[in-house]
Amino acid sequence: MYVSCSRLLSARLLRKILMAAMTLSLLTSCGMFSDKEEIGPADLIDFKSTLKIRKIWSAGIGDGSEFKRLALRPASDGARIYAAAIDGKVAAFDAVTGRKIWRIKTKLPLSAGPTVNGRVVVLGSSDGDLIALDAKDGRELWRTTVASEVLAAPTLTDTEAFVRTVDGRLSAINLFDGEESWFAIQEMPALSVRGTGSPVVVRNRLVCGFDNGKIAAYQLSNGALLWEVLLDPPSGRTEIDRLADVNSTVSVVGNDLYAVGYQGRIAALAVESGQILWAREISSYSSVAPDLNNVFATTSDGGVVALTRSAGREVWRRDILRYRDVTGPTPYGRSVVVGDFEGYLHWFNASTGILQARKRAGSDRISAAPLVVNDMMYVLTDGGKLFAFKEIIPKSE
Repeated sequence: MYVSCSRLLSARLLRKILMAAMTLSLLTSCGMFSDKEEIGPADLIDFKSTLKIRKIWSAGIGDGSEFKRLALRPASDGARIYAAAIDGKVAAFDAVTGRKIWRIKTKLPLSAGPTVNGRVVVLGSSDGDLIALDAKDGRELWRTTVASEVLAAPTLTDTEAFVRTVDGRLSAINLFDGEESWFAIQEMPALSVRGTGSPVVVRNRLVCGFDNGKIAAYQLSNGALLWEVLLDPPSGRTEIDRLADVNSTVSVVGNDLYAVGYQGRIAALAVESGQILWAREISSYSSVAPDLNNVFATTSDGGVVALTRSAGREVWRRDILRYRDVTGPTPYGRSVVVGDFEGYLHWFNASTGILQARKRAGSDRISAAPLVVNDMMYVLTDGGKLFAFKEIIPKSE
């Protein structure tokens, strides 16, 4: 578990954490935890592949970002794939062939994005920078400073970039000049799981989850609060027990929102009011992903779960990737795909959960959920390398 401080820890709380760590170390050295109780990543099982997956192309972007838990994930406008690295490099490629179209150096410690609206590419940095590039040639349009570190990809409309920073601030930035149009703030807890979810535009509102366990909707034009709901009230005696972050980006289908919290639950909410339609106990720090019938989630211990969209009934659950630090799920064709800490991608049948295929994208961790564009799937590893895969469907089908 990766925990960060959203504000300075009090001396009292810091002492509690240090005492807990010392106690755990003492119990371990005294042999009170046997080898059988040690938790390690699950071994990969042998199976017969039923899908043919081919690597189409790959490209290096820049330096790796291992263990930093950044929100660097490829983005697309349909024809191109855009990707960035922690060392400030940003590149655009032809989505089909992988041909490099442009590459630039921003000299920023990039941590989130890119996001593209067809005209502008926007990225955030660990130092609280926001930079906009021309999608056509990578030319810098502007850069500005936001409140703090950006660990969620910005969300774009034709005129605005909406940015969630780690201090609980949600800002609307004018895409033409980089000036802030409005902002809203949620109070953050003393401790939070590292990472934040991107805001989502739903008609005339902006919806986002926060580290205090709340999901809130704001008026798109001026940031006025429309509603907020506590996804799952924090419980427990310690600050760590009470972690209830909504670190994932909410997903929207029609009039319904789907969200999941850490040490909490997955829920469906009404877009208009925030009313919880159904909820199930699941802990996750990754975004959920719906298809026509189900909503898919990965649990904090590496389980992959499918629930019905209508009622939240569990359809299937697979625990063969436990403690492999899997990414959020991505529907792809008739499958749902997750990546893991050793660079493997795993295809599960979306209807049954049966493992269908496995492919490796290098040896570096995959932190972000794969991206699907048309009939191809893209993944960026923490080593700074971009891969494109495609399912090869037999002609008889």
